[in-house]
Amino acid sequence: MDEEYDVIVLGTGLKECILSGLLSVDRLKVLHMDRNDYYGGESASLNLNQLWEKFRGSSKPPPELGSSRDYNVDMVPKFMMANGALVRVLIHTDVTKYLYFKAVDGSYVYNKGKIHKVPATDIEALKSPLMGLFEKRRARKFFIYVQNYEDDDLKTHEGLDLTRATSKELFEKFGLDDNTIDFIGHALALHRDDRYLNEPALETLRKVKLYSESLARFQSGSPYIYPLYGLGELPQAFARLSAVYGGTYMLSKPDCILEFDEEGKVRGVTSEGETARAKKVVCDPSYVRNKVKKVGKVVRAICIMSHPIPNTNDSQSVQIILPQKQLGRKSDMYVFCCSYSHNVAPKGKYIAFVSTEAETDMPEAELEPGLSLLGPVEETFFDVYDRYEPVNDPSLDNVFISKASFCFCYLLDVLDNLTALFYLLIQVVVEPVRVMTQPHILKQLSKMYWLCTLALRASCWISA
Repeated sequence: MDEEYDVIVLGTGLKECILSGLLSVDRLKVLHMDRNDYYGGESASLNLNQLWEKFRGSSKPPPELGSSRDYNVDMVPKFMMANGALVRVLIHTDVTKYLYFKAVDGSYVYNKGKIHKVPATDIEALKSPLMGLFEKRRARKFFIYVQNYEDDDLKTHEGLDLTRATSKELFEKFGLDDNTIDFIGHALALHRDDRYLNEPALETLRKVKLYSESLARFQSGSPYIYPLYGLGELPQAFARLSAVYGGTYMLSKPDCILEFDEEGKVRGVTSEGETARAKKVVCDPSYVRNKVKKVGKVVRAICIMSHPIPNTNDSQSVQIILPQKQLGRKSDMYVFCCSYSHNVAPKGKYIAFVSTEAETDMPEAELEPGLSLLGPVEETFFDVYDRYEPVNDPSLDNVFISKASFCFCYLLDVLDNLTALFYLLIQVVVEPVRVMTQPHILKQLSKMYWLCTLALRASCWISA
C-alpha cells in the first residue's frame, strides 16, 4: 500500500467501481479501498445473516426463512432500462461477460387506490382500465405521435418545437386529462415530481419512447431488466475488470483519511498507519463529510414475504410506481419486488422494497401507502439515510466525490452522476503528459464520455 498510484478510489459502490474499472483498462495505476469486508458499498447485496446483523444486531434469522446464502438483498435496489444507456455502457466495457440479466415481469402504476398495468403503446392504451373510451383515443394518438417522432424529420413534429414547448403544452395538444398525464409523466417518463411539466417536452417524449423501446426489446411485461443475484453483481463485475487490468483492491480498510499538502491538494490516503500516495482521489460522500452537504433523506422498507404482490398477475418480479398526486405528496413512492426468479431469495420467498424521499419527521409512517399493497409480510426492516452531494471544487483539491443515490428504483441517477464524473476525469485525472504520450487514454475516456452523453440524450437518461 505504501507506494505511488495514479488514482485512489475509496468505496466500492457502483459508480466508484465503474470508474476504477475504466481507469485500470486505460493503464492507470489504481488502488481501490473500502472500509467494508464486501463489495458494493451502498449498492451491496447482503445475504440473510448480513441483513440481520445490519438491522437486528446479534440476533439470528429464524430458520423458516431458509438458507442465508440463498438471499441477495439489495440495499439500493434499482432496475435497468432494457434499451437504456447503462446497458450500452456495459456492452462497451465488455463487463457483460461477468453478468447475467433477466427481464422483469411487470410494470404497474397506482391510481385511485388500485394498481394497474402501465400502458406504453397505442394498443395497450386501448385496453387499459386507467382511461375511459374517449380518453383512450386521445392517448392512442399521443403514443402514435411519440413512436413516429424523429428529431431530423420535421413532418413528425406536427408543428411543435419540443425544445421550447413544455410538457404541459404537449399534453394539452392531445387533450389528455390529469390522470393520463400523471401515469405518462411518472410511470412512463419516470419523472420524480411534476417540475417536468414546465420544462421542454423533448426530454419527456424521449423518455416515453425509451420506455416503449425497452418494452419491445425483450417483449416481456416490463421495460426493465435486473441482474441475477442482485444489483451487487454490477460493482463486483467492474471490480473484476479493474483487477484484470492491474487494479489493486483492499477491503476492510478502516479509517481511510485523506492527506492534503500545503496548497490544499490531496496527496494520498492513510489507513492503519500506512499512506498510499496519489494526486487524485475518487470517493463516495461517506469518506469526506467535510466536503459534502445534505440534500435530502431516503426512507426504505425491506420486506420478506412468501407470496407475490397481490393484483400483479402473480409476477415474480415487478415495479409499482405511486405518483405523488395519488398520495398527496411532493415526490413519488416506489415498490420493487423480486424473488427466486432472479436468484435473490429461496424458492417461495419474495423480497419487496418500498422507497420514497422522506418529507416529514416520521419517515417510516410515510411508507404506509406502499406497504399496504404488499399483503402479509413475514419480516420488515426500515432503513433511513441522508443523501449528500459534493460542495468542493475538484479542480482545486483533486477530490472527486460521487453523489448518493435517489430513492427511485431505476438507475437513471447513477449514469448521470457517472457522466459528470467522467467529464472531470477527462479534464483533470488523466495528466496532460500522459495524454500526449499515450493518446489512446484520452481517446478511450472521451469515447466513454461521448457514449454516456449521447445515450443520455438519445435515450433520455441521467443516476441514482
